[in-house]
Amino acid sequence: MSDDKFPGWHGTTILAVRKGGEIVVAGDGQVSLGQTVIKGTARKVRRLSPGGRDVVCGFAGSTADAFTLLERLEKKLESAPGQLARACVDLAKDWRMDKYLRNLEAMLIVTDGRDLFVITGAGDVLEPEHDVAAIGSGGNFALAAARGLMETDLPAEQVARKAMSIAADICVYTNGNLTVETIKG
Repeated sequence: MSDDKFPGWHGTTILAVRKGGEIVVAGDGQVSLGQTVIKGTARKVRRLSPGGRDVVCGFAGSTADAFTLLERLEKKLESAPGQLARACVDLAKDWRMDKYLRNLEAMLIVTDGRDLFVITGAGDVLEPEHDVAAIGSGGNFALAAARGLMETDLPAEQVARKAMSIAADICVYTNGNLTVETIKG
């Protein structure tokens, strides 16, 4: 997020882990303004059900901007049922090209249990390597921890919870109040 537009807002930590035939998306609940925690129980992981097919989304950045993007994604999924990749690419195109959308400050992790994508305002739709994706201020910490834990016998949810705990111990903009959604492939 650019400092000239936002007065010290810091993101969050969202982590997705694919293991054992399921994908777990976990997000912390902290919202910070500068050095002050404004809220500790925000829900930044949501389940959408466009056309009856579940999609789990996690977001980092501005909440209002993320909700705008989630609404757009839901419309894209309704017009292309069962085609998450197409809907994500269409959203990324709109996000980059549309005068209004291009100013939105957020990132998304999106999954339908089969595919897993990170979507950015730069027009990126990325499939993560190593079955782990993370975004937000504590994303690199959670990503590193999860990648290390993927080699253990822990199931996806425990990998996500432990990695998020490690990120919360390191990143002051991440707390341990998690929202966790699991979706099977």
